[in-house]
Amino acid sequence: MSLHHGATEARSKLIHEELTNVIIGAAIEVHRELGPGLLESAYEECLCHEFNLRGLEFARQVPVPVTYKSINLDCGYRLDLLVEDAVILELKCIEHVLPVHEAQLLTYLKLARKRVGLIFNFFTPALAKGGIVRKVL
Repeated sequence: MSLHHGATEARSKLIHEELTNVIIGAAIEVHRELGPGLLESAYEECLCHEFNLRGLEFARQVPVPVTYKSINLDCGYRLDLLVEDAVILELKCIEHVLPVHEAQLLTYLKLARKRVGLIFNFFTPALAKGGIVRKVL
């Protein structure tokens, strides 16, 4: 897991730590049940079911406008999931998470004015070992 802390943030406490722990637990449960290799949409559907079971509020395929000269423009950007109006999730089922995927998440965090985002790569054999990237603005 990739962890980034702000300079003023205490090292012992992560932003939205409890919430991200619950989200990660739900994702690990989905991966444990389904294994790697399905379409991202299947993982999204099952993850949403897990969120319902855990009492988490979420929104799917959330449009993210680009603000340009004080005008919000729809440029086609969509968050896979937004949990508790706080944590952005990007779901992948790819061989490796690349820097471009991490940059995409950071861009979504900036555009949506959120602090914490997670990438789940469901293609990995064990989600907890190399399939989770955490980014913080």
